[in-house]
Amino acid sequence: MELIKITDLPTAGRHIPTADARELHGYMAVKDDFSTWMKRRIKKYEFTDGVDYWVFSDSAENPSGGRPTLEYKLTLDMAKELAMVENNDKGREARRYFIACEERAKSPPDPVKALNDPAVMRHLLLTYSERVLDLEQDVAELTPKAEALDRIATADGSECITDTAKALGMRPKDLFSWLSGNKWIHRRAGCAHWIAYQDKLMRGLLEHKVTEVTRGDGSTRISEQVRVTAKGIALLAEKTDRLLI
Repeated sequence: MELIKITDLPTAGRHIPTADARELHGYMAVKDDFSTWMKRRIKKYEFTDGVDYWVFSDSAENPSGGRPTLEYKLTLDMAKELAMVENNDKGREARRYFIACEERAKSPPDPVKALNDPAVMRHLLLTYSERVLDLEQDVAELTPKAEALDRIATADGSECITDTAKALGMRPKDLFSWLSGNKWIHRRAGCAHWIAYQDKLMRGLLEHKVTEVTRGDGSTRISEQVRVTAKGIALLAEKTDRLLI
């Protein structure tokens, strides 16, 4: 027998069983008007909004104007305490009812009854849908990291910036621009080639490759190239989507 309707209140990512305060007030035949009774009980027993109860404004109760009525949803613990302090037969009966509701909630649902109860089925479907949405969000967040790992798996040693851009699915000039703007690489005055910032070298994200190049006339020159390590590619791969914005 349902003395007072119990409804699930979705809050903070979970569903909390709650009782309607106005129904409880009416069932216990409290002499004070509802608003006065509710405010006094909250103040006297130091109940906390958003923890023990939730307040909702119901303007539909006053279609002709005036202040909207306030409705309260109570946790079963608060409802039990209110029923107990009322200290009458109806209050004690309400308290036993809330205890029984808690016990039923802890028991595993009967699958046969669930299939025949639209309310239970609706709750189960909503819970399932929320879990599916959570999983889809997890997949969306993990996919870029998985793709990043896949790209890194193909990296052997270090790569030049142009080849790194190709591996990341970017235009080389966009990657050069980002690396320069975010202080990964820079050019000294009068120097044509790029140089890695010291902190990126120390972190193992970039490295310098120095080679000796022989000219056609037999003379040689030193060529210095910034290359991106596998660790650097890993970090850039996670940022790829943001780099393209």
